[in-house]
Amino acid sequence: MTRRIVGAVCALVLGAAALTATLPARAQGAAKKELVQRVLKLQQSEIEAVARNVVERPAAQMMQEAGMHIQRSIPTDKREATGRAVEAEVKKYVDEAYPIVRDRALKIAPTTIGSVLESKMSEEELKLLVAWLESPTNKKFQQLNGEMRTSFIQQLLAEAGPLVDPKLAALDGRVRVVLGVPPAGAAAAASRPAGK
Repeated sequence: MTRRIVGAVCALVLGAAALTATLPARAQGAAKKELVQRVLKLQQSEIEAVARNVVERPAAQMMQEAGMHIQRSIPTDKREATGRAVEAEVKKYVDEAYPIVRDRALKIAPTTIGSVLESKMSEEELKLLVAWLESPTNKKFQQLNGEMRTSFIQQLLAEAGPLVDPKLAALDGRVRVVLGVPPAGAAAAASRPAGK
């Protein structure tokens, strides 16, 4: 009987010791999960921007293709109205599709982005990341990002454009040959009356 009591007490002590050892790990895991949730909340606008890009990219490509078709196949007097009609349809698509994709992106972010953060970053690293994302320096950097990007792109286009434009014109000529389409200037010259 005494052995059973001693055995039960030992089991309780060992069980309590094991439980005590796992509590900090559980608390640490909960703290890490909370930090990951804070990161996801701080990155919500980035997640939404990715969702918008997923929706708008194919629509922009479709608009570009429609624009080329309008220029080639639609009578001049109907091009503007046709272009507006296409734009209206694309806007309707974006307005309907973006909320669906945004909501799905926000739903899957914890199991995709969140799981990577949780498995690949330590609690200390997550604390540093949250501190950076919440910092005034990061907020200022994000505000300046658009201005910096615009300035950079403008300068890049100004400097690289003249270097790339001849290559782009050559590509246009080669693609026209492959497609069996007359050179860009030939179509315009053919549509002008002779002698002018």
